[in-house]
Amino acid sequence: MDFIGHGGKEIKERILSPGEAKKKIKNLVSVEISGRIARECIDLGYGFFTPLEGFMGKADVDSVCKKMSLTDGTIWPIPIVFDISSQEIKEKGIKVGDTIVLTHTGNPLAILEVEEIFSYDKDEMAQAVLGTTDTKHPGVRMIGRMQDTFIGGKVTLVNKPQFNPPFDRFFYTPRQLRKEFKKRGWVRIVAHQTRNVPHTGHEWLMKGAWFCAHGDAPVIGNKDEIKLGTGVLVNCIIGPKRTGDYIDEAILLAHQALHDGRYFRDDVHMVSITCWDMRYAGPKEAIFHAILRTNLGCTHHMFGRDHAGVGDYYGTYDAHRIFDQLPPGSLKIKPVRVLEWWYCPVCAEVTYSGLCGHTKERQKFSGTLIRSIIKDGVKPTRVIMRPEVFDVVMECAEKYGFGSPFCTEEYLLKRNPVFVVPPLG
Repeated sequence: MDFIGHGGKEIKERILSPGEAKKKIKNLVSVEISGRIARECIDLGYGFFTPLEGFMGKADVDSVCKKMSLTDGTIWPIPIVFDISSQEIKEKGIKVGDTIVLTHTGNPLAILEVEEIFSYDKDEMAQAVLGTTDTKHPGVRMIGRMQDTFIGGKVTLVNKPQFNPPFDRFFYTPRQLRKEFKKRGWVRIVAHQTRNVPHTGHEWLMKGAWFCAHGDAPVIGNKDEIKLGTGVLVNCIIGPKRTGDYIDEAILLAHQALHDGRYFRDDVHMVSITCWDMRYAGPKEAIFHAILRTNLGCTHHMFGRDHAGVGDYYGTYDAHRIFDQLPPGSLKIKPVRVLEWWYCPVCAEVTYSGLCGHTKERQKFSGTLIRSIIKDGVKPTRVIMRPEVFDVVMECAEKYGFGSPFCTEEYLLKRNPVFVVPPLG
């Protein structure tokens, strides 16, 4: 089994057994952490962020900001940092060489070995990573909300998070996913990054990328059994939401509805989740997504228009161009760079902008239009959205969204958490 991830490093799981954990955390100083830090501890502990084993020190943060690489030269585009107030450090007497317990909702989740305590200019970080310090940018606001001091050091989980339904059956660690791919006989896996419910444009993005990844691969098996060896991994990003966003449950289960509705063969499609707080960093987040999905075991990654962007901070295809700026061999994964899919009334089908010449007649998939239709409870034409997908979105509205498939203040306040950190047994 191949467990080699980004940078040629082995994907390791840094997790203590319950017995070891109890002994390790005894008498240690504890620090209650935010949801973002908790999600990143989970990612670090399970190897999603390979080759990182913990939160970055100042030298790595500086190198990432200035060179888009770690100090050892490994490509890395976004700082992974643990922020804490200088006041809390002083009050708790935290110093270099200590090990501290990180708790979430009052229960221990991980330990952090304090290797370095440092400060960093947050405006400089935002400008380097996001290309702007405009507070209208959600990534700038995220960085701006960070505390004034950072701790660098290795992270080890002392308590496995428990994922709540419906998320539990979609959470796979990188090592688990690789075993699943092997079980399915997949040797080429193309990743689809998503934070939206799928319309037919998204569906054809995935299908087009599947063709690119499958290429001229041989068909395996006899005349009665065709094994294709190429799969699509829909990897839903689960993180903080804003009012008006689709609720997490709708995103996840709507993608599964495409599978259950057999718009993809069972043996070429699966859905999973990753915990990550989007920075909306456009091209640099595209690189990060490529690294993340490399660690999941994917061989290809699709990138469409405005990938991981927001507003007009980045060019439509900046996330395509940035891969040409990387040193050869710096990424194991192959980018599949796709243009737009639209509905063409002349072709009378969903078609690809790289092929269809009816540019004046084209009808783009408008996220705003689709949202307004769904908000009114009107089932879109199947040319826009599969009926099974719409039905699941509306079911999720009633079951999880307090009557709405979009995030409301009530949902954000009362929603069932994606995961919980149980008491250490």
